[in-house]
Order: sequence, then C-alpha cells, then structure tokens
Amino acid sequence: MSARFTLRLLFVAVVAFAAPALAARPAVAQALVADISDHLVAITAGFTGTNVVVFGAVEGEGDVAIVVKGPERDITVRHKGRIAGIWVNENELQFVGVPLFYLVATSRPLGELAPPDILKRHDIGLENMRLAAKRAVPKEENQEFREGLLRNKLRQKLYFAEPFKVSFLTGRLFRSDFYIPANVPIGTYSVEVYFIREGQVVGAQTIPFIVSNAGVGADIQYFAHAHSIFYGIIAIFLALAAGWGASVAFRRI
Repeated sequence: MSARFTLRLLFVAVVAFAAPALAARPAVAQALVADISDHLVAITAGFTGTNVVVFGAVEGEGDVAIVVKGPERDITVRHKGRIAGIWVNENELQFVGVPLFYLVATSRPLGELAPPDILKRHDIGLENMRLAAKRAVPKEENQEFREGLLRNKLRQKLYFAEPFKVSFLTGRLFRSDFYIPANVPIGTYSVEVYFIREGQVVGAQTIPFIVSNAGVGADIQYFAHAHSIFYGIIAIFLALAAGWGASVAFRRI
C-alpha cells in the first residue's frame, strides 16, 4: 500500500468519523465519503494494465455498490447470415451512449443488495445496464442485439460479468480494487459509489477519472488531430520511403 493511498484513506476516515460531530444537526451528516487512488491513468508505450483502488467510509450499517464505466459512444451491432453460401450483414441495430468499459463491485451478491428496479435505475449489474436503441424494434430482437453487444464487450475484456469485491476494513471503512486492461479506450470515466441500506440508496457519490495517452504516443496523437493534413503527408512519405527501402533491399538479394 503506497504512502499516498494511506494518506487518502486516513483523510476519508477522519472526515467520516468527524462529520457527525461537526454537523449542526445529525440529519445533515454525510452518509458516504469516497475517493480513488488515481485520477489519471497514463497509457505509455509499455502500458500493460493497472489496478485502481476505490476507498471510503460510510455512516452506519449498509452495503456498498460501485459502478465504473465510460467513455460513452454509439455502437452498431450487426447480425450476419448466410446468403448463397456467403456470410453477409442481414440486419443491424445501433445503441446510443454505450459505455466502452463497464464493471461493478459490491459488498454482497447483487440479488441481496436491493430490488431489481433500484438496481436498474442505477445500472448496477451487467443485466441491469440500460442500453437505448436508436430505433424501435420488437423486444425479442432488441434482446438479441443487446446480448450480441455484451458478448463482444466481454470477449474484449472491457466488460466484466462477475462483480468485483467490496471489502469492509472496519465497520465503516471500505475498499475495492479493479483492473484497467491494456486495451482500455482513452477518455473520461466515472466511478459511481452507492451506499445502500435496507434495499434503498441512502448515499451516492460520483468520482471522475481520465485515461489518457502519455509520452511519445500522446505527442503523436495530438499532432495527428491538430495538424491532420501534415500528419497525412508525413504518413504517406514514410510509407513511400519504407516501400522504396524494401525494394532496394530485395534488389540486392
């Protein structure tokens, strides 16, 4: 455990334990205080994935659920079929605002946390994640495309079917570790922490963090977006130079 993480956890614990004493009335005491170990995940040339820790404290008895997701994009799912022995796209459905990365961590099994409507309202659990289709289709067809989208994301290891574990260090302090894989998309993510008591959400906090390129890769990406014409010219020149070099090398063999 790093010194920075220890100091943050100590600060959260002090805030959680001191809040009832500092509040003018007990009713305004914060039910949940949370933070994460890293607000910036830097992807360098040798990036192979990293762990991020969510930690915090709660006021009183209850459970904790954590939803990590982002960034959002529109995704088109296509259904293939065989026509005259050739696989072609038969149908497609676009989902809007789909998180490219998604995982959940809970202090107890999902079925014991809260009623299904509460879980669906807060997107807690892969089966409860809301996916909005761009056009209306029959329920069975929507479900088929939804399952196809989830399968693709699970195969890419950007979605996780089983919840991660939230552990209580004491009666109030909690923590959970989740893994950021090497193929994670860059962008802005959110960590949504929910404090649940008797099946109802009594406290919530959203913590943003950013996944961004760093080092030479970041410089190349910035140049490609800021000076796209010059980047294209340089790319064509390098491709021609590589082709010419290869032809010279083979000519000498």
